[in-house]
Amino acid sequence: MEAKKLIEEGKSFLGIEFGSTRIKAVVIDEEGKPLASGSHEWENRFDNGIWTYTLEDIWGGLQDCYQDLLKDIDKTYGVSVSRFEGIGFSAMMHGYLAFDAKDELLVPFRTWRNTITEEAAEKLTKEFSFNIPQRWSIAHLYQAILNQEAHVKDIAFLTTLAGYVHYKLTGEKVLGVGDASGMFPIDSTTGTYDAEMVDKFDKLIASCGFSWKLTEILPGVLTAGEKAGVLTKEGAALLDVSGRLEAGIPLCPPEGDAGTGMAATNSVGVRTGNVSAGTSIFAMIVLEKALSSVYPQIDMVTTPDGAPVAMVHCNNCTSDINAWVNIFDEFAESIGHKVDKNTLYTTLFEKALEGDADCGGLVSYNYFSGEPVTGFEEGAPLFMRKAEDHFTLANFMRTHIYSSLAALKSGLDLLFEKEDVKVDRMFGHGGLFKTKEVGQRIAAAAMNTPVSVMETAGEGGAWGIALLAAYMQEKEQNEELQAFLNRVVFAGESGSSISPDPAEVKGFESFMERYMKGLSAERAAVEALKG
Repeated sequence: MEAKKLIEEGKSFLGIEFGSTRIKAVVIDEEGKPLASGSHEWENRFDNGIWTYTLEDIWGGLQDCYQDLLKDIDKTYGVSVSRFEGIGFSAMMHGYLAFDAKDELLVPFRTWRNTITEEAAEKLTKEFSFNIPQRWSIAHLYQAILNQEAHVKDIAFLTTLAGYVHYKLTGEKVLGVGDASGMFPIDSTTGTYDAEMVDKFDKLIASCGFSWKLTEILPGVLTAGEKAGVLTKEGAALLDVSGRLEAGIPLCPPEGDAGTGMAATNSVGVRTGNVSAGTSIFAMIVLEKALSSVYPQIDMVTTPDGAPVAMVHCNNCTSDINAWVNIFDEFAESIGHKVDKNTLYTTLFEKALEGDADCGGLVSYNYFSGEPVTGFEEGAPLFMRKAEDHFTLANFMRTHIYSSLAALKSGLDLLFEKEDVKVDRMFGHGGLFKTKEVGQRIAAAAMNTPVSVMETAGEGGAWGIALLAAYMQEKEQNEELQAFLNRVVFAGESGSSISPDPAEVKGFESFMERYMKGLSAERAAVEALKG
């Protein structure tokens, strides 16, 4: 159907994702082709020791993003929008949004970026014999209990950002299984929270005398393809301040950014994987079999349809690169040569490929915040070199790109070397891969495996959740998500692939030796700069 007519008749699908620095909306047709988009820039704030966004940030940002989408539709097609065939919401996973029985937020939103739950995470990991990372919702809940925070007794509903937005727009307290797997461990055989671990947690806190049990406050769990409610009249007014959007539109289960990244890269099948590289970075590999050991560096989550996934998640990726690019931008403007920002990024990234494979001896740490994978509760960006090192612009930029992947590599090496995990293809998406070849080539060297980037990879998680909305509406009987993506969206598309260069693999290994040895210097920097 012609795009204009499809949008006008409400036959398109809308996906909206809350990323760390941007809220993005994408409208697609029934085959996944992007038709229009909108966005809103936002930033988390560090308030009273907590990385957070306010509820005003959330709703003001969502509404502005949707209005920006409507402007794009009007400009491109000259039509107004009153409905969609399906809608999906996704957001940064994990974190802590706790509400009382009156739907009042009990404490400020604690995002995934906080590293304040070390005690809880360690105790739960030991109790469950299952890795519970600091950013998981259950770690935040248990830490609040250990801290004897007064609000815990009043919790009636605990959810993620995507789950909260979905609830306010539909009245349904549910989550997609991928997002739910970042709240509490999932049993892939039942498709819901692991019953044995739920029982262990309830017994662990029994002496506290709370009126609730864990499953009474957690969202229900749904898998991809299931219907997750419809847009209410109040929800429509909350999303579209112009008042044109109709109620009754079906919504798919709300998902986390990990799940939408898997959908967007067609990596939901066994032995497929993806690397999502933006403000944070994570890699996910769909497993053939369970891991033999529990690793604090590796999370066990699921695909949007419930298959087990090994995930290495690092809090820091491109923020330090962005900071240095801003310095170069400021310098250029100071000497009267203002440069387009995209051109500046491209130039500096491409310059990195001219650098030495081992970065000429340079090393940096991109720790804007704590990095649990390498054992840091707090961070302090740090660049180091010796006087005799090969200090060039090319090596400087290459060092910072290596640094953005280094913590991730330390976790992935456990999967590849200790667990002999096999992966047939890794797909890259996110800002690190925006400049053609550079991030892709360096990531291939870091992981010593081919990395592919699709033309659609830049569409990101908003596109991924829109695809899940389309899957819900178009799902054929018993058709698996991977089959749907292969048949409808990615037919014949495998992306451009770059294999690792042996010299660059060796160079990255040399960089990693310095990086791991230098962690003591990073720790000293964090301590020296405290307060």
